[in-house]
Amino acid sequence: MGSYFVYIGVMGTGSYYVGYTQDIKRRVVEHCGGYGSQTTSFCGFEKIVYVEEFKTKQEAIQRERQLKKWSRQKKEALIKGDIKLLKKLSQFRGS
Repeated sequence: MGSYFVYIGVMGTGSYYVGYTQDIKRRVVEHCGGYGSQTTSFCGFEKIVYVEEFKTKQEAIQRERQLKKWSRQKKEALIKGDIKLLKKLSQFRGS
């Protein structure tokens, strides 16, 4: 059993893409080549800007689902490591 990774990537449109994988390098190659996701193949994938590591697939899936529900502003606070802003935004959103 290996590690699982949840990542946030930037699309060609400037929007964020959240996903999980066991192999970050392979996933980046797939996204940049237009494979593995309809969203990334349609909008173009630029780069990964944030990664978290998990021991189990279930933990990674739960975190991916959580991040997908977050606003752009919350994702940007996480990417920047702005914990103070992240806590403030979480209070307003109830999450």
